Amino acid sequence: MGKQTGFLEYERIENKEIPVDIRIRGYEEFHIRSSEAVRRNQGARCMNCGVPFCQSAMQLSGMVVGCPLHNLIPEWNDSIYRGEDAHALARLLKTNRFPEFTGRVCPALCEKACICGQYDDPVTVKDNEFFLIEKGYEKGWMRSNPPSRESGKKAAVIGSGPSGLACADALRRRGHAVTVYEREDRIGGLLMYGIPNMKLDKSVLARRQKLMEEEGVVFRTGVNIGEKMKVSRLKKEYDAVILCCGAKRPRALAAEGLEGAEGVYFAVDFLKAATKNVLGIETLQESMNAKGRNVVVVGGGDTGNDCIGTVIRMGCKSVTALEMMPKPPLTRTPNNPWPEWPKTLRTDYGHQEAIKLFGADPRVFKTTVKKALTKDGRISEITTVEVSFAGGKLTETPGSEKTIPCDLLLIAAGFLGAEKSLPEAFGLAMTQRGVVATPEGSYASSVPGVFAAGDMRRGQSLVVWALAEGRACAAEVDEYLMGYRNS
Repeated sequence: MGKQTGFLEYERIENKEIPVDIRIRGYEEFHIRSSEAVRRNQGARCMNCGVPFCQSAMQLSGMVVGCPLHNLIPEWNDSIYRGEDAHALARLLKTNRFPEFTGRVCPALCEKACICGQYDDPVTVKDNEFFLIEKGYEKGWMRSNPPSRESGKKAAVIGSGPSGLACADALRRRGHAVTVYEREDRIGGLLMYGIPNMKLDKSVLARRQKLMEEEGVVFRTGVNIGEKMKVSRLKKEYDAVILCCGAKRPRALAAEGLEGAEGVYFAVDFLKAATKNVLGIETLQESMNAKGRNVVVVGGGDTGNDCIGTVIRMGCKSVTALEMMPKPPLTRTPNNPWPEWPKTLRTDYGHQEAIKLFGADPRVFKTTVKKALTKDGRISEITTVEVSFAGGKLTETPGSEKTIPCDLLLIAAGFLGAEKSLPEAFGLAMTQRGVVATPEGSYASSVPGVFAAGDMRRGQSLVVWALAEGRACAAEVDEYLMGYRNS
């Protein structure tokens, strides 16, 4: 603990943001890095707890508390305070090999479990992490480090999202020859085409790809396993195959009039098309363009928020966000004490932008779409209805129907599991949740030599969980290939 009174002397100062009226004019990242002096003081706020819940990832009340990567947070916060940034980065990279992703998009489970946050504001762990990794790239500390020995074993990783990248990185560091197959034209999975550019600039992915390629990881994009490459050939050429394909099967809405209506899209498809348009890869089709349109987003998670931020930048006429769950409280309730994840209202960047632009919070809680109306084949209005959950069933409130204009409907209502084609091609057992079945605490599928990690194994989750899964899966694959575990 570098400064024993740091948490008493310094207030929490987060990275500033570009003002809303400026940032919505484009798709550039909008967070502004604080000065080194600010970061030193923020590092000094860390209390070096005897039991640091921030890095524990323990189960409390059915929820995980703290970081699933078990980042050594008090150690590198102390080093930041002391100005030992290279050492701090080394300690961060020991547990998290991709802080350029988590430092931008993670909801910071660590901060919600920070003891400073019990009575005051938590330490700026996420901003400190972002500071370290970006300084590491600027100073040339982030250099390729190929393995000194080759194992002679070959592994194929299918999918280049966070779990696939983490798995490939760990396996390559053990000396295995690793090839990552990606069906899209660029690597990253949802990091590339599911998270908008203003939240994660795609140059960050290109920078990491270059580093991994220098270390010997081979990326093959535009390869849809099962079509361009047969599963039988893959299993023959590689000693192990790891499936990291995500859980991208979207949940549809059971509303009258949606089927076949133009202007109705799943959020993942919309965000993918929008990002390709921003990058100049493909022109956005007119039916997806939100400019001048009344947009309704169904779903209150991160994906729904990203849709709000995107349609605002396109120049939408209005945006409404429907959420089936009740509005969360502003502060913790007695049955949700620290260090549990706070079940409180979170107003993210997209909501903030909508409030600034249109003068009101776009979210409407306890509400969903009941019926869609079309004009010349395109959606023009929707009828909404208030709902509640009783006995595990969704119940409509009689007489609560409202009709609002809607020229573009984006469905961000979650996912139903992994796409079925690849697991079926491998002959894998699946769970009732639609993900690959593995034994408790294991990443091995029902087919020898085939493993699964990330959302494809645990279901829709966070980037930080995908990274943790990829790393843990790689350790199991390494033991399978070598006959022992390097602990």
